[in-house]
Amino acid sequence: METVVMSFCGLCLLLILGKLVRTAVPLFQRLYLPASVIGGLIGLLWINTLGKDAPPEWHASWNALPGFLINIVFAALFIGAKIPKLRTIWHEAAPQLCMGQLIAWGQYVIGLGLAFAVLVPLFGVNAAFGNLLEIGFEGGHGTVAGLTKTFTDFNWEAGIALGYTMATVGMVLGITLGMALINLAVRRGWVRNIRTFSEQTPHERIGVYPKHAQPPAGRQTVQSDSVDSLALHVAALGLAVLIGYGLQKLLAGCNQFMPESIQNLKILTSFPLFPLCLIGGLILQKLLLLIRLDSLVDQGQIQRLGGASLDFLVVAAVASIRLDFVLNYWMPLLLLVLGGTAWSVFMVLYAAPRLFEDAWFERAIAEFGQSLGVTATGLLLLRTVDPENRTPAAASFGYKQLLHEPIMGGGIWTSLALVLVFTRGIGEVWLISAGMLVLWLLFWRFALKREPGARIKNS
Repeated sequence: METVVMSFCGLCLLLILGKLVRTAVPLFQRLYLPASVIGGLIGLLWINTLGKDAPPEWHASWNALPGFLINIVFAALFIGAKIPKLRTIWHEAAPQLCMGQLIAWGQYVIGLGLAFAVLVPLFGVNAAFGNLLEIGFEGGHGTVAGLTKTFTDFNWEAGIALGYTMATVGMVLGITLGMALINLAVRRGWVRNIRTFSEQTPHERIGVYPKHAQPPAGRQTVQSDSVDSLALHVAALGLAVLIGYGLQKLLAGCNQFMPESIQNLKILTSFPLFPLCLIGGLILQKLLLLIRLDSLVDQGQIQRLGGASLDFLVVAAVASIRLDFVLNYWMPLLLLVLGGTAWSVFMVLYAAPRLFEDAWFERAIAEFGQSLGVTATGLLLLRTVDPENRTPAAASFGYKQLLHEPIMGGGIWTSLALVLVFTRGIGEVWLISAGMLVLWLLFWRFALKREPGARIKNS
């Protein structure tokens, strides 16, 4: 019990220190680095220097926490949200989805291709090393945490630390390079609604709401004499996780009825929980709508719980990175980072102007942020170039998530691809990824009815 209490207090201290440092250091404000990343880096530095002689109870539970919290983050994605008709989602988000899928499948093609041609032969890395590009960049810390059991089941625990490293580097690059691309867009006249750092108020720079403008965190949906509203929302998240857990056990139970060749792949028994929690949240929301009790759940409170879980997840994940693994694989990691970053920049500067009919840079910079960091990074960059939502970029980016998240960036394929590389090897998964990349290129060419070389108007 003492270990759990001290570990929790240690994470709280790191999160507060991260916020204080971000408030005091203008460089971190300009980089828009989240307090959770700064706090995690402080914890990482402390554990590997001064903290070596400190009681281990302070950080003993940190490496186990992300794998639990990611289930909460994914369960919160659909609970309390209004889910529009599929036709509406598709109409608004098809081009946005196309770009997101192209970037994600391209990360697999580049990552697995580098692993097969360079990293495995020259550096002797694990065959799944190439998966780390999409897992760390498109997926982020949460996805790495959710795949911890898979890494462990296939005896590659180094992949956990390397995945967290990729996610941290990706988040920093997503913000810094994203701001560099925004500055380029301003000079070229690609955007008109941008709000620069110098135009922000002091409160916006340090990330604090002034007292008179503090927004509500959500609405209370029940009276506290029956049950506390926050407790009810926590229970709703727990129910979504329970549905996901039931689906996971159902998949594992179905494995014994499969052909032996399928059983040997361990796909059904090694499938992670967190993507199924997303499905659990969607099922719960549909049930609430069906029985007309959806008014009991407020999306604002659910989002705050999911956001809080993600902040603690990132602090614990970054602070728990094994530096010995990182130092041993720094060159393969560098090559992977360079390849993935170049692909995302190429998609923004070359593909986006030809893919989107309007607001091409606003739409593209959101995808860039997500492809290297997390969804929040994409939204941060989008808010910089379109602070008042004068373009349709925010709406199409949000609709696209409903179709993109269940598949990539921590979705079903992210989980499945890792198991397949462990069991079937790089070649087959690379061919599947290359085939899907070609299919999305064909979709762009024919279904979206855009000329690949067509120029478009500025936003």
